[in-house]
Amino acid sequence: MILSTYIARRFLWAYAQVLGVFWAIMLLIDMVEQLRRFSGRGIGTWGALHLAAMNTPASLYRILPLIAILAAITLFLSLARSSELVVIRAAGRSALRFLVAPVLMALMIGAVTVAVFNPLVAATQKEYDRLWAAAADGASSTLSLADSGLWLRQGSEDGQTVIRALRANSDGTELFGVTFIQFGPDGLAAERVEAESARLIPGAWALTGAKRWDMAGINPEREAQMLPDDATLPSNLTAARIRDSFGEPSAVPFWGLPAYIAGLERAGFSARAHRVWYQMELAQPLLLAAMVLVAAGFTMRHARFGKTGVLVLMAILGGFFIFFLRNFAQVLGNNGQIPILLSAWAAPVAAILLALALLLHLEDG
Repeated sequence: MILSTYIARRFLWAYAQVLGVFWAIMLLIDMVEQLRRFSGRGIGTWGALHLAAMNTPASLYRILPLIAILAAITLFLSLARSSELVVIRAAGRSALRFLVAPVLMALMIGAVTVAVFNPLVAATQKEYDRLWAAAADGASSTLSLADSGLWLRQGSEDGQTVIRALRANSDGTELFGVTFIQFGPDGLAAERVEAESARLIPGAWALTGAKRWDMAGINPEREAQMLPDDATLPSNLTAARIRDSFGEPSAVPFWGLPAYIAGLERAGFSARAHRVWYQMELAQPLLLAAMVLVAAGFTMRHARFGKTGVLVLMAILGGFFIFFLRNFAQVLGNNGQIPILLSAWAAPVAAILLALALLLHLEDG
């Protein structure tokens, strides 16, 4: 038990070190990129640092499997060079028994990452999107889902317009049972428009079965008027901006994903990408454990045998291949070309089985 605790602690320390190094490098690179992107808007160094600090956690979260395999390589190389690995094997502990501690630690790190770090990443990503939109064009469009339907907000220098719809088509360019509430620059409601449907065309919403109320009038209901079928309302939204308003599935906290998926499907949108992401998050601990086993298969040997550099390179390439395979399966799952469960669980399960086969071959040999 003492030895297992020691090995698990060494792996945790190696993981923290690699994570810290990558965080510092990515923060610096992202800050330079923000300075370059918003150089003409007077964002300043501190503003760029703030944007980078909000964006870096999401970028770091995507490469956690690679960090896990680098941490495992660091652990096994350090144990081999200090001859601790030789002593452990000479004491009669098999390779698979030795790997129980780092694999369990990887599973724990993955579980804590999904349960705790994931909501933090989602919060920082949402804040980064808000800051980026404000710095980019000073206007914003936000989509949210509720039991009453979906809500959109389009903004400009003339004021804000809040849009509520009972449902929409798959890409949000056609709304049904829709209400527009326009607010003036003073923040007060100026007019309200209800329509049976609204279809997004370049620069406007084309309304069908619409009725308009002037909220600034004395009696809005008496002064209400029906609008012709070719009536339009100005809009700076596009289909791409509406899709971007959803954000990435990673921008939704893990614990809120089931309710968010249900809201998307209730509103008429496709939630397949979010379902794939949810399953991939559930498989994240297994993927980190697979990375530890892959690293062990190539680097858990004494340094005197030589070819250490080649084996480290092979372990890293193996980790990159699994990482690429996982992302490729995610794309296929998002497009509906393979089942959701297969896209999320195939890569980590296959990696674990292949790594165990390699370890058993080396152990028996």
